[in-house]
Amino acid sequence: MKSMRTFLLFAASFFLTRLTVLAQSGNAGATATPDRSYQLLREDENWTFLRNKALRQDFWDPIKYIPLRSSSDNWYLTIAGEAREVWEQIGNDNWGQQPYMNGYFNERYMLSLDAHYGKHVRSFIELKSGLNSFRIGGPRPIDEKKLDFQAGFLELNSYKDANSIALRVGRHELEYGSGRLIDVREGPNVRLSFDGFMVKSKINSWQIDGFAVRPDVDNFGFFDNEPNPAVEFWGVYATRPSLSKISLDVYYLGLNRKEATFERGTAQEVRQSLGARISRPVATTRPGLDFDYEGLWQFGTFGVDNIRAWTVASETGYRFPTIPLKPRFSAKADISSGDNPNSKTLGTFNPLFPKGNYFGVLATTGPGPINFIDIHPHIETTFPHNVTASFDWIFQWRENVLDGVYSVPGFLIRPAGNSQARFVGNRPGTELRWQVDRHIWCQADYGIFYAGRFLKETQPARDLNYWALWAGYKF
Repeated sequence: MKSMRTFLLFAASFFLTRLTVLAQSGNAGATATPDRSYQLLREDENWTFLRNKALRQDFWDPIKYIPLRSSSDNWYLTIAGEAREVWEQIGNDNWGQQPYMNGYFNERYMLSLDAHYGKHVRSFIELKSGLNSFRIGGPRPIDEKKLDFQAGFLELNSYKDANSIALRVGRHELEYGSGRLIDVREGPNVRLSFDGFMVKSKINSWQIDGFAVRPDVDNFGFFDNEPNPAVEFWGVYATRPSLSKISLDVYYLGLNRKEATFERGTAQEVRQSLGARISRPVATTRPGLDFDYEGLWQFGTFGVDNIRAWTVASETGYRFPTIPLKPRFSAKADISSGDNPNSKTLGTFNPLFPKGNYFGVLATTGPGPINFIDIHPHIETTFPHNVTASFDWIFQWRENVLDGVYSVPGFLIRPAGNSQARFVGNRPGTELRWQVDRHIWCQADYGIFYAGRFLKETQPARDLNYWALWAGYKF
């Protein structure tokens, strides 16, 4: 079965690659202005422009491009890192099932070494350390990992004009699209990683990735992480931006979990996902519309039962960058399928490996994107000195009243019981962020989740509240 899956993965990658070759012209893109921004995945940064010492402006620039051979500009090392400190406080976690008030301190430290040995060989290593203090009940796996590799892979690549193909073997971070399905889990203290291989190809305007991996199990000690032997994850993800700044994503994703638990019980889950996404970025220079629309169909088997699940997600916004405060008004409307445990088909949507702060504020607590319908208006503004403020309000219902409420990672946290109520609750939230300079940032979050009729009928139903103070430094 594994060999057949690997064959299908490479066959799909080859098909998409050939399709884009036929669809695209051979024109290479223009040279871009040097990008000094820090990326979510540090492996995506390119500091080779700093081989010109006249372009060095920042204190850290000397370690962004360190020559390894005097005779070759393509042998170099890049060093990067970050420190992040967070105080989180949760009251009535899971609406009263956990201690009334749980406050704790999270620390995150990361350091990466990106070495290029000529044009065709590269190694990337990123260390992570996540520490937790004061949490009642002790740290969760998302809170603490004393020291381990967040990423560590060897890359062999071939470049020709605008086209390239690269094979990576080792430990990887995966982050695609909006993070609804595959993300590094930036909100929680310990980020997610995967062990296995990846094939990354660029054909003119298309970026096509294929991968076969296992998610890492985050143990609490030193260098004791391991790939989860009970979970396999594979897929092909292709994305293409257009001249009108509209991006198209198409993908196939496969998941095999030996033990998966939903409202109907526990069994082996083999799930296939087919989806597409179309998006346009937020306007930056003149008033404009932005959007992010995604649809997904899932099929497969759950024990002896079939799987038929789906989701449709949307976000539509409009920003006015030419007036004071540069306001942006937006609204999300999402729906994902739930299950009827009395049928022979599992209908619960699986978000796979979504971002930790799926709904923004209340990053690591509250309901997740499973068996839900939501309406989510949002307002954000920009003040002087790189200060931004936002306010949102989410209203959430169950899609199927015979299925329960799940957390963001996918754990069942409130069974359906005998309640026929759909309304789970609503949560107003606010976020204030200050980007002090390109290295230092501070943030404050606050939100309250007011329990709705479903929670009140299944008890406990205390209102959940959350606040957090963040500070970070990147180089």
